[in-house]
Amino acid sequence: MSAAEGVLGSGRPAESSGRVKAFLRLVMIEHSVFALPFAYIAALTAMLLWDGDIHWLRLLLVTVAMVGLRTFAMAANRIIDREIDARNPRTASRELVTGAVSVRTAWVGALVALVVFLGAAALLGPLCLALAPVAVVPMVVYPYGKRFTDFPHAILGLAQAMGPVGAWIGITGEWSWDAVVLGLAVGVWIGGFDLIYACQDVESDLAHGVRSVPARFGVPGALYGARVCHVVTTLLLGWYGVATDAGAFFWVGLAIVASAFLYEHSIVRPHDLSRLNRSFFTVNGFIGIALFLCALLDLLVRGLSV
Repeated sequence: MSAAEGVLGSGRPAESSGRVKAFLRLVMIEHSVFALPFAYIAALTAMLLWDGDIHWLRLLLVTVAMVGLRTFAMAANRIIDREIDARNPRTASRELVTGAVSVRTAWVGALVALVVFLGAAALLGPLCLALAPVAVVPMVVYPYGKRFTDFPHAILGLAQAMGPVGAWIGITGEWSWDAVVLGLAVGVWIGGFDLIYACQDVESDLAHGVRSVPARFGVPGALYGARVCHVVTTLLLGWYGVATDAGAFFWVGLAIVASAFLYEHSIVRPHDLSRLNRSFFTVNGFIGIALFLCALLDLLVRGLSV
């Protein structure tokens, strides 16, 4: 089957028993590790400042909302970008291009995930439900961004910034500027490592008119921008620590994050992207988990009760 047939969704769909697995591969469910730890940091900090107890049901609802929204966002991204993916050798084997997942199945999965997200938001409170569309819009706009701006990574960062803000509101029912600072840190962080990730597609993007920072400013410019983003991320995380009276363990976690950023940028060079996947997946996955574990320990020492 040709790539074009896959794009049009006319290929033979996978057997029903394999559709769920194929859909989970499509949305790369394991990548939830990037943003989810920061939603937990916001939720648990809010619990400490609220009444000092962990509310497990609310934490579960935050998890369901985060995974639901991310699953919807990834499915929508893959559906909207399937023609671009078909023209890029790196992404030409994706499920919607090859026909392993039909476009109809992807839409069904996306809509189910959206309903799950909205249901969890409703259970977390009226303010969460009222603001839910604000979280959905940038998720849909992001894949279109590479068609009209050289900075689609900023739209991705804005979308990812919603997680900690929503998690905090889900616990307290109130807006928090502290959560906004943490959300901005997450958004700038993810926007920064998306700059690195996009470097591997620069030749294909230039050939097919796909817009990105690497396509506009070159790989050296994109990597420089990523360094600036991660310096800003470190400063914003420090701001969040000061604003929430964080203790020693949080600052140890921030030191680990800063060290990981230094390592990440030491292994990716403008003329050597051979370790890009290690930089993108391994280091950034480690950053989220390491800071969460340190922040959790800090919150427990400061009185958060299990």
